[in-house]
Amino acid sequence: MKNNFKIFFSTAMLFMLLISCEGNSIKDVQKINLSEFHPSGEADDFNLKYTDSGRIKSILISPKMLDYGNVEFPFIEFPKGIDVTMYDENGKKTFVKAKYAISFKGTDVIDLQGKVKIYNETGQILETEQLYFDQKNEWFHTQRVYKLSDPNGNSFGEGIDFSKDFKIVNSQRIKGEIQTEDK
Repeated sequence: MKNNFKIFFSTAMLFMLLISCEGNSIKDVQKINLSEFHPSGEADDFNLKYTDSGRIKSILISPKMLDYGNVEFPFIEFPKGIDVTMYDENGKKTFVKAKYAISFKGTDVIDLQGKVKIYNETGQILETEQLYFDQKNEWFHTQRVYKLSDPNGNSFGEGIDFSKDFKIVNSQRIKGEIQTEDK
């Protein structure tokens, strides 16, 4: 009986302690176990030109860049989106726009999210909600629903991967029609 009273009394005291804290006490107690981190670097109106052998390979523009290089799995975040222009060996351009982007260091993969649009000078346009870009292989891929438009028509589907210049396109599940010119 004494042990039951001690357990009840200890539990009641702990409950009273939690209730008696000021402000948002439960939320404050929950935050104790959370680890917060802050960027080690921050840039506004970010404009990066990447060159190789004296030629511009890409230009990345973003209103905000946050560098979390000081965490266990370092990453760079673009919370206000990105606008990228990529150049091939002949100077042809491919454009990429997204409302959000994140790149984990050491993976060479950029995760593009929110109204992602990639297009080129020949009129090919791909639109989706999330798209990954493998920087090393210059390859895009998604498992999400997409719309692919070009001068010959439109196609809709789910899951696609393609080269940055749209020369190679592998669609997984096409769900729409492609309009072509009759010859």
